[in-house]
Parts: sequence; structure tokens; C-alpha cells
Amino acid sequence: MTIKDTAEEWRITATATPFVGNKTSVRTDDVVMPDGSVSRRDYQVHPGSVAVLALDETGRVVLVRQYRHPVRQKLWEIPAGLLDVPGENPLHAAQRELYEEAHIKAEDWRVLTDVYTTPGGCSEAVRVFLARELSEAEGERFEVEEEEADMEIARVPLDDLVRGVLAGELHNNCLVVGVMSLTAALRGAGLDALRPADAAWPARPFEA
Repeated sequence: MTIKDTAEEWRITATATPFVGNKTSVRTDDVVMPDGSVSRRDYQVHPGSVAVLALDETGRVVLVRQYRHPVRQKLWEIPAGLLDVPGENPLHAAQRELYEEAHIKAEDWRVLTDVYTTPGGCSEAVRVFLARELSEAEGERFEVEEEEADMEIARVPLDDLVRGVLAGELHNNCLVVGVMSLTAALRGAGLDALRPADAAWPARPFEA
């Protein structure tokens, strides 16, 4: 038996969009179940995101600390951002986010993992990249605003992050997934066996 997610779409008898926000919306679908009944499903429609686990030559991960209002916490995270433009190349978006949030550029990029953050209630798909061969970006720093105006930046050893995740001290989805995926890759086939940065992403098809 092959353990692999597969595309499938159940029949929808009615749909509505009761809320449209700045970046996302809420959709209500009446979905036909396998027994023929119809159930209503409310979910957030999301454009998708990218995240960057930037690993320096000493084995430290670049983190940012940002206030997240829905959970009323300041979270340590890896640089990340929305796919603002439909069809945008996720690698280009990831490079932009690493520059804007950490003022860093990277020469080596790989796909670390692809995830749906909360598939029971949101359509958000995230591609987490691994970035290596880091250096300071050229030019002036990106001008930040709102929550990002209070952002902190740090470089933390990977082993410390694994400990923090397992101790329940670090909670950001992309950080947790990225750190544990990187640890598994290092203990497995190695980082050079990861998918190339331009690997296909069926969840969010993009232009080359």
C-alpha cells in the first residue's frame, strides 16, 4: 500500500462567501457525503504561503520573533509570508521574505517540505524552503511596519530548537515543521537529497 495524499473533490450543492477580508475570505459549502447526506463546511480561503528555514555555516537557524494577535503571544518563527500574487513563483516569494524580514540572501535553496497548516478549516498551503550559504543582503533594510516594527531577529542552534519544540516551548507551525523536517533530512539521505527549489507544487501551481 502506498501512503500518499491524493487529489479528490466531493460534489458541492451550494456555496456562499459570507466574509471577504483583505487577504483571505470565508466560504461556506454544502458538501455531499459518501452516504448521500449533505453537510455544511465553513473554511478560510487562503492564497498560500512560503517559509524559509535559513541555516548558517555553524548550524544555526535564523529566527524572527513577532506578536501574533489571534493567539495573544509573541512567537519565534522562521521568515515567512503570503503568496500575494496569483501564480507567483514560490522561490521568488521566499527570497523576498528572507530579505525583508532578516536582510539576508542565500545561494543554495531546496524544498524542505510542503504542508497544509489546518486542512480541516483553511485552504492554506505552505512550502517550506531550506536556504543555505547565507550572507548579508545588499542595500538598505526593508522598512517594516505594524507588527513587524517590533520584530526581533536571532540565530539559534538547531539542537536547541528541537529541544524547545519537544518541550512545548515553541509553537509556530512552520518553525516546528521546518525544524523537525531538517532534523529528519540530516539523519536520513542528507540535505543534497532534498527536492530542488523549483520542484512542482500541485497545491499552488506557479510560473517558472
